[in-house]
This record gives sequence, structure tokens and C-alpha cells, in this order.
Amino acid sequence: MPALQRPPKRRNTFIYLIIVALIAAALAMMFNSGQQATTEISLNTFVEKAQSGEIHKVEVSDNRINIELVDGSKLYTFKEVGSSIYEILEKSGADEDVILALPITIVDTESGKFWTDLLIGIVPFLLIIAFFVFMMRSAQSSNNQAMSFGKSKAKVYDKGKQKTTFDDVAGCEEAKDELEEIVDFLKKPQKYTSIGAKIPKGVMLVGAPGTGKTLLARAIAGEADVPFFSISGSEFVEMFVGVGASRVRDLFTRAKRNAPCIIFVDEIDAVGRHRGAGMGGGHDEREQTLNQILTEMDGFETGTNVIVIAATNRPDILDPALLRPGRFDRRVVVDMPDSKAREGILKVHTRNKPLAKTVNLDKIARSTPGFTGADIENLANEAAILTAKHNKKTIGMKELEKSIEKVVMGPERKSRVLSKKEKKITAYHEIGHAVVGHMLPNCDPVHKVSVISRGMALGVTWFLPEEDKHLTSKSKFEDEICSLLGGYTSEQVFFGEMTTGASNDLQRATKLAHNMVTKFGMSDLGPIIFGNPNDEVFLGKDFGHVKNYSEESASKIDLLVKRILDKSHKRTEEIIKKNKKLIDTIATDLIKKETLTGEEFKKYFKNTKVPKKTKT
Repeated sequence: MPALQRPPKRRNTFIYLIIVALIAAALAMMFNSGQQATTEISLNTFVEKAQSGEIHKVEVSDNRINIELVDGSKLYTFKEVGSSIYEILEKSGADEDVILALPITIVDTESGKFWTDLLIGIVPFLLIIAFFVFMMRSAQSSNNQAMSFGKSKAKVYDKGKQKTTFDDVAGCEEAKDELEEIVDFLKKPQKYTSIGAKIPKGVMLVGAPGTGKTLLARAIAGEADVPFFSISGSEFVEMFVGVGASRVRDLFTRAKRNAPCIIFVDEIDAVGRHRGAGMGGGHDEREQTLNQILTEMDGFETGTNVIVIAATNRPDILDPALLRPGRFDRRVVVDMPDSKAREGILKVHTRNKPLAKTVNLDKIARSTPGFTGADIENLANEAAILTAKHNKKTIGMKELEKSIEKVVMGPERKSRVLSKKEKKITAYHEIGHAVVGHMLPNCDPVHKVSVISRGMALGVTWFLPEEDKHLTSKSKFEDEICSLLGGYTSEQVFFGEMTTGASNDLQRATKLAHNMVTKFGMSDLGPIIFGNPNDEVFLGKDFGHVKNYSEESASKIDLLVKRILDKSHKRTEEIIKKNKKLIDTIATDLIKKETLTGEEFKKYFKNTKVPKKTKT
């Protein structure tokens, strides 16, 4: 039975009363001050003006005599307490006819004075009462906040809202199968317990950012007919030690009361990092929180029917105790989608969008290698925005292809105007990349070459693989380094000097050559890995880190990296010089057209012998 909602508290009642009282007091003071904004005269002067007939009206208010003259001016004077205005006029020797003819009005001030005095007297008491009430409520609020400091901030999934199901998830069928078992276990526990199967304690979703881990968790919430608690790992961590552990206890207490249920912890690496890696010792807040999670998941209390689902993109930094069976029994890998999976994701994200009949989702999927589910969702959204921008009713191939370019390389910056010399250098630079890549068998085919600025780049050469690849050979790395050096070498051959435009290419080429030597064993040093393959980033481990190779080996690594780059540079220079005329022709046309497609680029090589591209 749902709890009855309490009526809203009128917290500002006293404040409103004080404001009204202050306004009324201010008005009373203004009224009194307005009465006093006249000229004061003596009683003798008042009698003289009465005798001379200058007075138009007299108003007696308590001991005050307000006088209005015939010319409209206002005066006032005061009489003695208890005396009458008529007695004053008679004693002053005023004529009886003048006294009778004088228009005198007596104003009753007792009632108004009572309320004014009451108002002015009660305001200080109201202020004092309001101050004490404010202090009491502040103390009560602080007490409630302190009491709820260690409470869990987990959100309960609302079934009434639009929910996500497994039909909304595509591209990770194996992960869906694993999680569908969990949902089925929760819906029909007797089906599994009857043959001795135990409910899994935890499921760890592992994958690169954007692959759909959180989306899968939302789908579980939509499919499972059980309470679903969602929280981020960072919400456990506070400045004070022990708060995170308290929140973990409160979260599992709430979950056990609602069992069977699911707890989803997003970005668990925020609290689940390897213990002893930091500098806080055993009293570090994260370690206390992690210890409590370990105890709650597989402590002395068993059979709670609470499943914990966690997501992370850094499984290498998690504590081993967190990943052992009995805590996170399953590790579900949400991998990067292949071409078929990307097509399925495209269908999900375009099913509510009007697509033109000419749209080929299979071609779009093959044009997006390396895209995650989040990238594809962004691609579909960008295409819809572009379609609406041009007042079209359906999304076509042109909009989808432009959106791919925008997601991969950034938006075009046509406002950046290059000088003729800069545009020429950029054209030869990009054609250098394209021609070298086209003439080497292990480089991917050229998809587009452009001298239109995108992002920070003045121009761009886009290579697009024909199929998804999971292994990379040494020869492919060597060809890719040559292609990266194509722009640098082209500037050197055609202009006799280099520009800063090749800095990013050189950085990538150097990193690739360094990885060949240190990470992949693709050098004369043999099958050995240099350095830490996990790229640890912990501060504590950095202080105690010892390189697993000597200074002599470091010197050899530097020499081998330089040898790879020098060899690739020489090979690239030979290709550039051999095809110098062809590069001149293509670069001239690129300057005029600004963009060349892959098909247009290939036409320049009709009379040139080009090696066939390798498939592996």
C-alpha cells in the first residue's frame, strides 16, 4: 500500500506575518509623518487668524489642532491636555460670533491610536519569535541532514516511465544472452533452484566507453519484474571516512528488504580499485567502501537473492577480491560492434526516423569501423538534425555520409580562410599521405582527401578499411608509418622545408614505432615486452615503480625506434619522388575542387601500376 503523502509545510508563515506587520508599521509612520509635514504656529497666532477670518477649517485630533487656511496652506498647534478649544478661544478674547462661525471638527483618535500602538508594540515580539523559530528549524534541518549523511543515494527504477527493453539493444547478442538468463532467473527462480542452481551474486559488464553497458542495465530494469536500484560508484565516496561504507550497508539493507532485486553500480572502478595502490593506507575512504562491498556481496550472510550488476571500462585496475567467484561470478564483455552489429544498432536508432528509400544501412555500417553504439546514436541524430536544417522530410544517404565525416573528423570550418601558399602546402601534404598509402599494399584504401579545415586540422586524408580487422601484422604497421610520413616527406620534396602541419603525424608515427618495439615484440630485440603492459596510473605505484629493463635496453629501444622511422622515411621518399608528376597533377586538381572522393582519386592511377591491397 503506498504511503500517504504529507501535506506541504507552511515554512514561510511567520516570515509573511513579519513582512505584513513591517509594511503596516511603515505605512502608519508615513501617515503620521505626512500629518506633521506642516508649519507649527502658536496659540496666539491661531486666535489672531480666527479673529481675522483667515481660517477655512479646524480639526482637533487629541491635543493637536490642525488648521487649514482659506488660501489652502496648512498649519498646526497644540493645546493643553484636558482643555477645550472653545475655552481657549474664549479666554483669548475672541468674539462669540467668530467662535460660532468657526468650522471645528473633533476627530476620534482613540481607536486608531490603539491599533497603531498595538502594531508597533507587537512587531519586536514577532521578530524575536520568528528568530527562535528559524533557529529551531535550521537545527532540525541540520540534524536531519546529518542523520541522512550515511544513507544510500540509490535511485529506484520507475516502471511507470518509458522503459528500455532488450529490443532496444543491438550489436551485443552474447551479452544479451548472459543477461537474459539473469532476468529469467529472477522471474522463474524455481526453474533453476529445482536442479540445484544458485542465483549469481554479481555480473561485471566490461567494455570500452560507449559500447552500451549502461543501456544493457536499463534494459534489465525494463525486462525484470523486480525492484532495480541504480547508483554510481562516485556517490559512495565522500570527504569523511566511513560514509561510503555506511551508504553501502544502507543500500544492501534496502535491497534485502525488497529481495529478489537488482543493484546496478555504474563506474564501479571509482571505489573498486586495487587496494594498497593509493597513499591513504588502510583508512582510505575508497578502501573502506570496497571492504564493505566485499563483505555485503559474500560475507557470512547468504541466500539474499540480491544480484549486483556493475559496469566499468577499466577491469585491469579492479581489486582481485572483487572479481573472484562468489562476488562477481560473471564477466560479460560488451565488445566493439562489428559491421553486422553496427547495422543492427543503426536500425535501432533510425526506426523512429523517416529514412529515404535509397538509404543503404549496410553501406553506412561498413563505413563506420571503430564506431561504438554511442557513436552510431550520435551519427543518426546528426543526420536527423542536418535533414531538418535543410527542410527535408526524409533522411538520405548524403546526410548520413556527411554525419559520419562530422563524427569522425569534426565539422567543416569553411570560415577558416587559407592563403594561396598555405592551401598549396596543405594540398601537397594531404596528397602525399594519399599517394603513399595507395601505393603500399597493407594500407587501407583512400576514402576521401580534402583541404577544407576540420577541427584543428587544415586538411584531411581519410583511409577506410574494407572490412573489420582484429589482428595487425608488422608489415601493416610499417606501411601505416610510411603513410603517416607521407605529408612530411611531400613538403620536404616539393618545398624544400617542413611546416608545423606534420607534427601530429610525426607524433603518431613515433608512438606506433615505439609500440612495435616495446609492446608487440616486432624488433631485433626479440619477443620481449618493455615497460608495464597495463599502463598503471596509480600515484602510489609510480613512487615504487621500477622499470623492467636497463638503461642499456632503453638506449637500444631508442635506436630501434629511430631505425624504423628512418627506414620508413627513406621508403616514403622513394615513393614520393617516383610519383612526383602524378602528385603535382592531383594536388593541382585538389586545390581547385577542395575535395576528392576515393573513386575520383583512383582514376589518376589508371596508367600506374598499383600493388593489390592485402585482405589480412
